[in-house]
Amino acid sequence: MINLDIARPYRSLVNSSHLLEAVRAALRHEGVQDTSALTLVIKGDRTLRKLNKAYRQIDLPTDVLSFPGGHTDPDTGAPYLGDVVISYQQAKAHAEHAGHSVDDELRLLVVHGILHLLGYDHDDPDERARMWTAQAEILASLGSGLLQPD
Repeated sequence: MINLDIARPYRSLVNSSHLLEAVRAALRHEGVQDTSALTLVIKGDRTLRKLNKAYRQIDLPTDVLSFPGGHTDPDTGAPYLGDVVISYQQAKAHAEHAGHSVDDELRLLVVHGILHLLGYDHDDPDERARMWTAQAEILASLGSGLLQPD
């Protein structure tokens, strides 16, 4: 089950079906069961800044944060993968800077966040190459020209 939480100011700006498609593509690519659950949150810079400060001790907004779950959802009995929280404002700024759509940027951030939930990281060059390869394959399956984050 995919829980989608989009803050009111962004609801009319976000294509929910594209977000859900990106989630499913990432999970399918990684061989994760359809019964797994996660929450995808789209908020603004203020929320991401608070979370970034609380969990990473960085007092700045960021584009995406992932919070792995690793437990069973008590309501459904499904494995709970965790939460992916995205700043719409950061996605919009990145998209404008890079010259592509906000929709494509959001799908990139969804895939990126889910890969983090599944244990991927980009702290060292080998891990980064592995993550970027998976990310590029998933985005290509969605028909997106975006392959790497900036």
